[in-house]
Amino acid sequence: MFGKKVITDEQKVEKLFTRGVEEIIDRKHLEERLRSGEKLRVKLGIDPTAKDLHLGHTVVLRKLRQFQDMGHQAVFIIGDFTATIGDPSGRDTLRPSLTPEQIKENMRNYLKEAGKVINIKKTEVRYNSEWYNKKKLDFLMELSSKFTIARLLERDDFQKRLKQDVEISMLEIMYPILQGQDSLEIKADVELGGTDQKFNLLMGRKVQKRYGQPEQDIMTVPLIEGTDGIRSKSLGNYIGISDEPSNMFGKVMSVPDELMVKYFLLLTDTPEEEIERLRKDRLTPSIAKTPLKEWKERLASELVKTYHGAAAAQKAKDEWERVFSKGELPSEMEEIESKGWLIQTIVTAGVVPSNSEAKRLIDQKAIKVNDKTVETWGLSLKSGDVVQVGPKRFVRIK
Repeated sequence: MFGKKVITDEQKVEKLFTRGVEEIIDRKHLEERLRSGEKLRVKLGIDPTAKDLHLGHTVVLRKLRQFQDMGHQAVFIIGDFTATIGDPSGRDTLRPSLTPEQIKENMRNYLKEAGKVINIKKTEVRYNSEWYNKKKLDFLMELSSKFTIARLLERDDFQKRLKQDVEISMLEIMYPILQGQDSLEIKADVELGGTDQKFNLLMGRKVQKRYGQPEQDIMTVPLIEGTDGIRSKSLGNYIGISDEPSNMFGKVMSVPDELMVKYFLLLTDTPEEEIERLRKDRLTPSIAKTPLKEWKERLASELVKTYHGAAAAQKAKDEWERVFSKGELPSEMEEIESKGWLIQTIVTAGVVPSNSEAKRLIDQKAIKVNDKTVETWGLSLKSGDVVQVGPKRFVRIK
């Protein structure tokens, strides 16, 4: 049973090391430990810098679940302390600090959302404020004395910013050391993270070594691009774990075709021989056994089913077909209060982020009212009007 015996099955170990893995350090060492039957402490840390987790987070959460299912101890660290600093990984600008209130609000749903992937009841959940709030200044002085500024500034993110004369705060320089301290505190045997986290994960090994603790092995997983095909956290290009089923389905349907193989491979348990068929169908669409639209519908259905259940997935698919294949209105729509003018109404309700964005969408003929393209900025609204913004967002005016 889970938790009583560590699984050393060769096929499971091989899958753990291959599917959805970018790099392992030290691979040989980790292989030996996994095959020995030793129960490992496998660490994953996430800072609550946003209000929800997205499908990008699930890539590494799914890898943590694989370790968990093999009988190893999953340790999930919510970085409520380090979130006040902000991880500089992948940043080309100074990250603004978060207040304790913002952090508390952001992490409100983290466990619930992470629990859709990992078994929270069998996970050791830690908050790194547990140890940092108890430490004094002499701890920071001792820890920082073991590292040099020159070595910390070697990371690519900092080098780019130095060349562009963009400021780097002392707190950002300290961030990877503190993430490494987390590994020391919980005695991590393995740490997981995205490829952008490699510097921080390696720092965990260095902190442990300097304090006489065995160095953790590290495993990095690929990052996934958003719905616009860009690997970034720009507004609106990610798919949230808690997105409404119809919204999640629609977002997946808008993912570029060239990303489908990657999404299937990293976000689902679809057998690799089937994914290989998708790869062939995409490269030779004229002789494809399964149309790409059907592949994408399958991907959308599987993801909605994973996070919302089979019934919700079927309903979302039926709704998609009704609205986007048959051209009918959604069966359910958000209702917003009219402010008189179209732009004022959709901006006040948060449908569009700003007046300038609303005007841009109108100029691009991306907004319709009652199925008619809006041509002017000064259109007024009345009760019962249906506003469509882009291909997927519909709202009804009260």
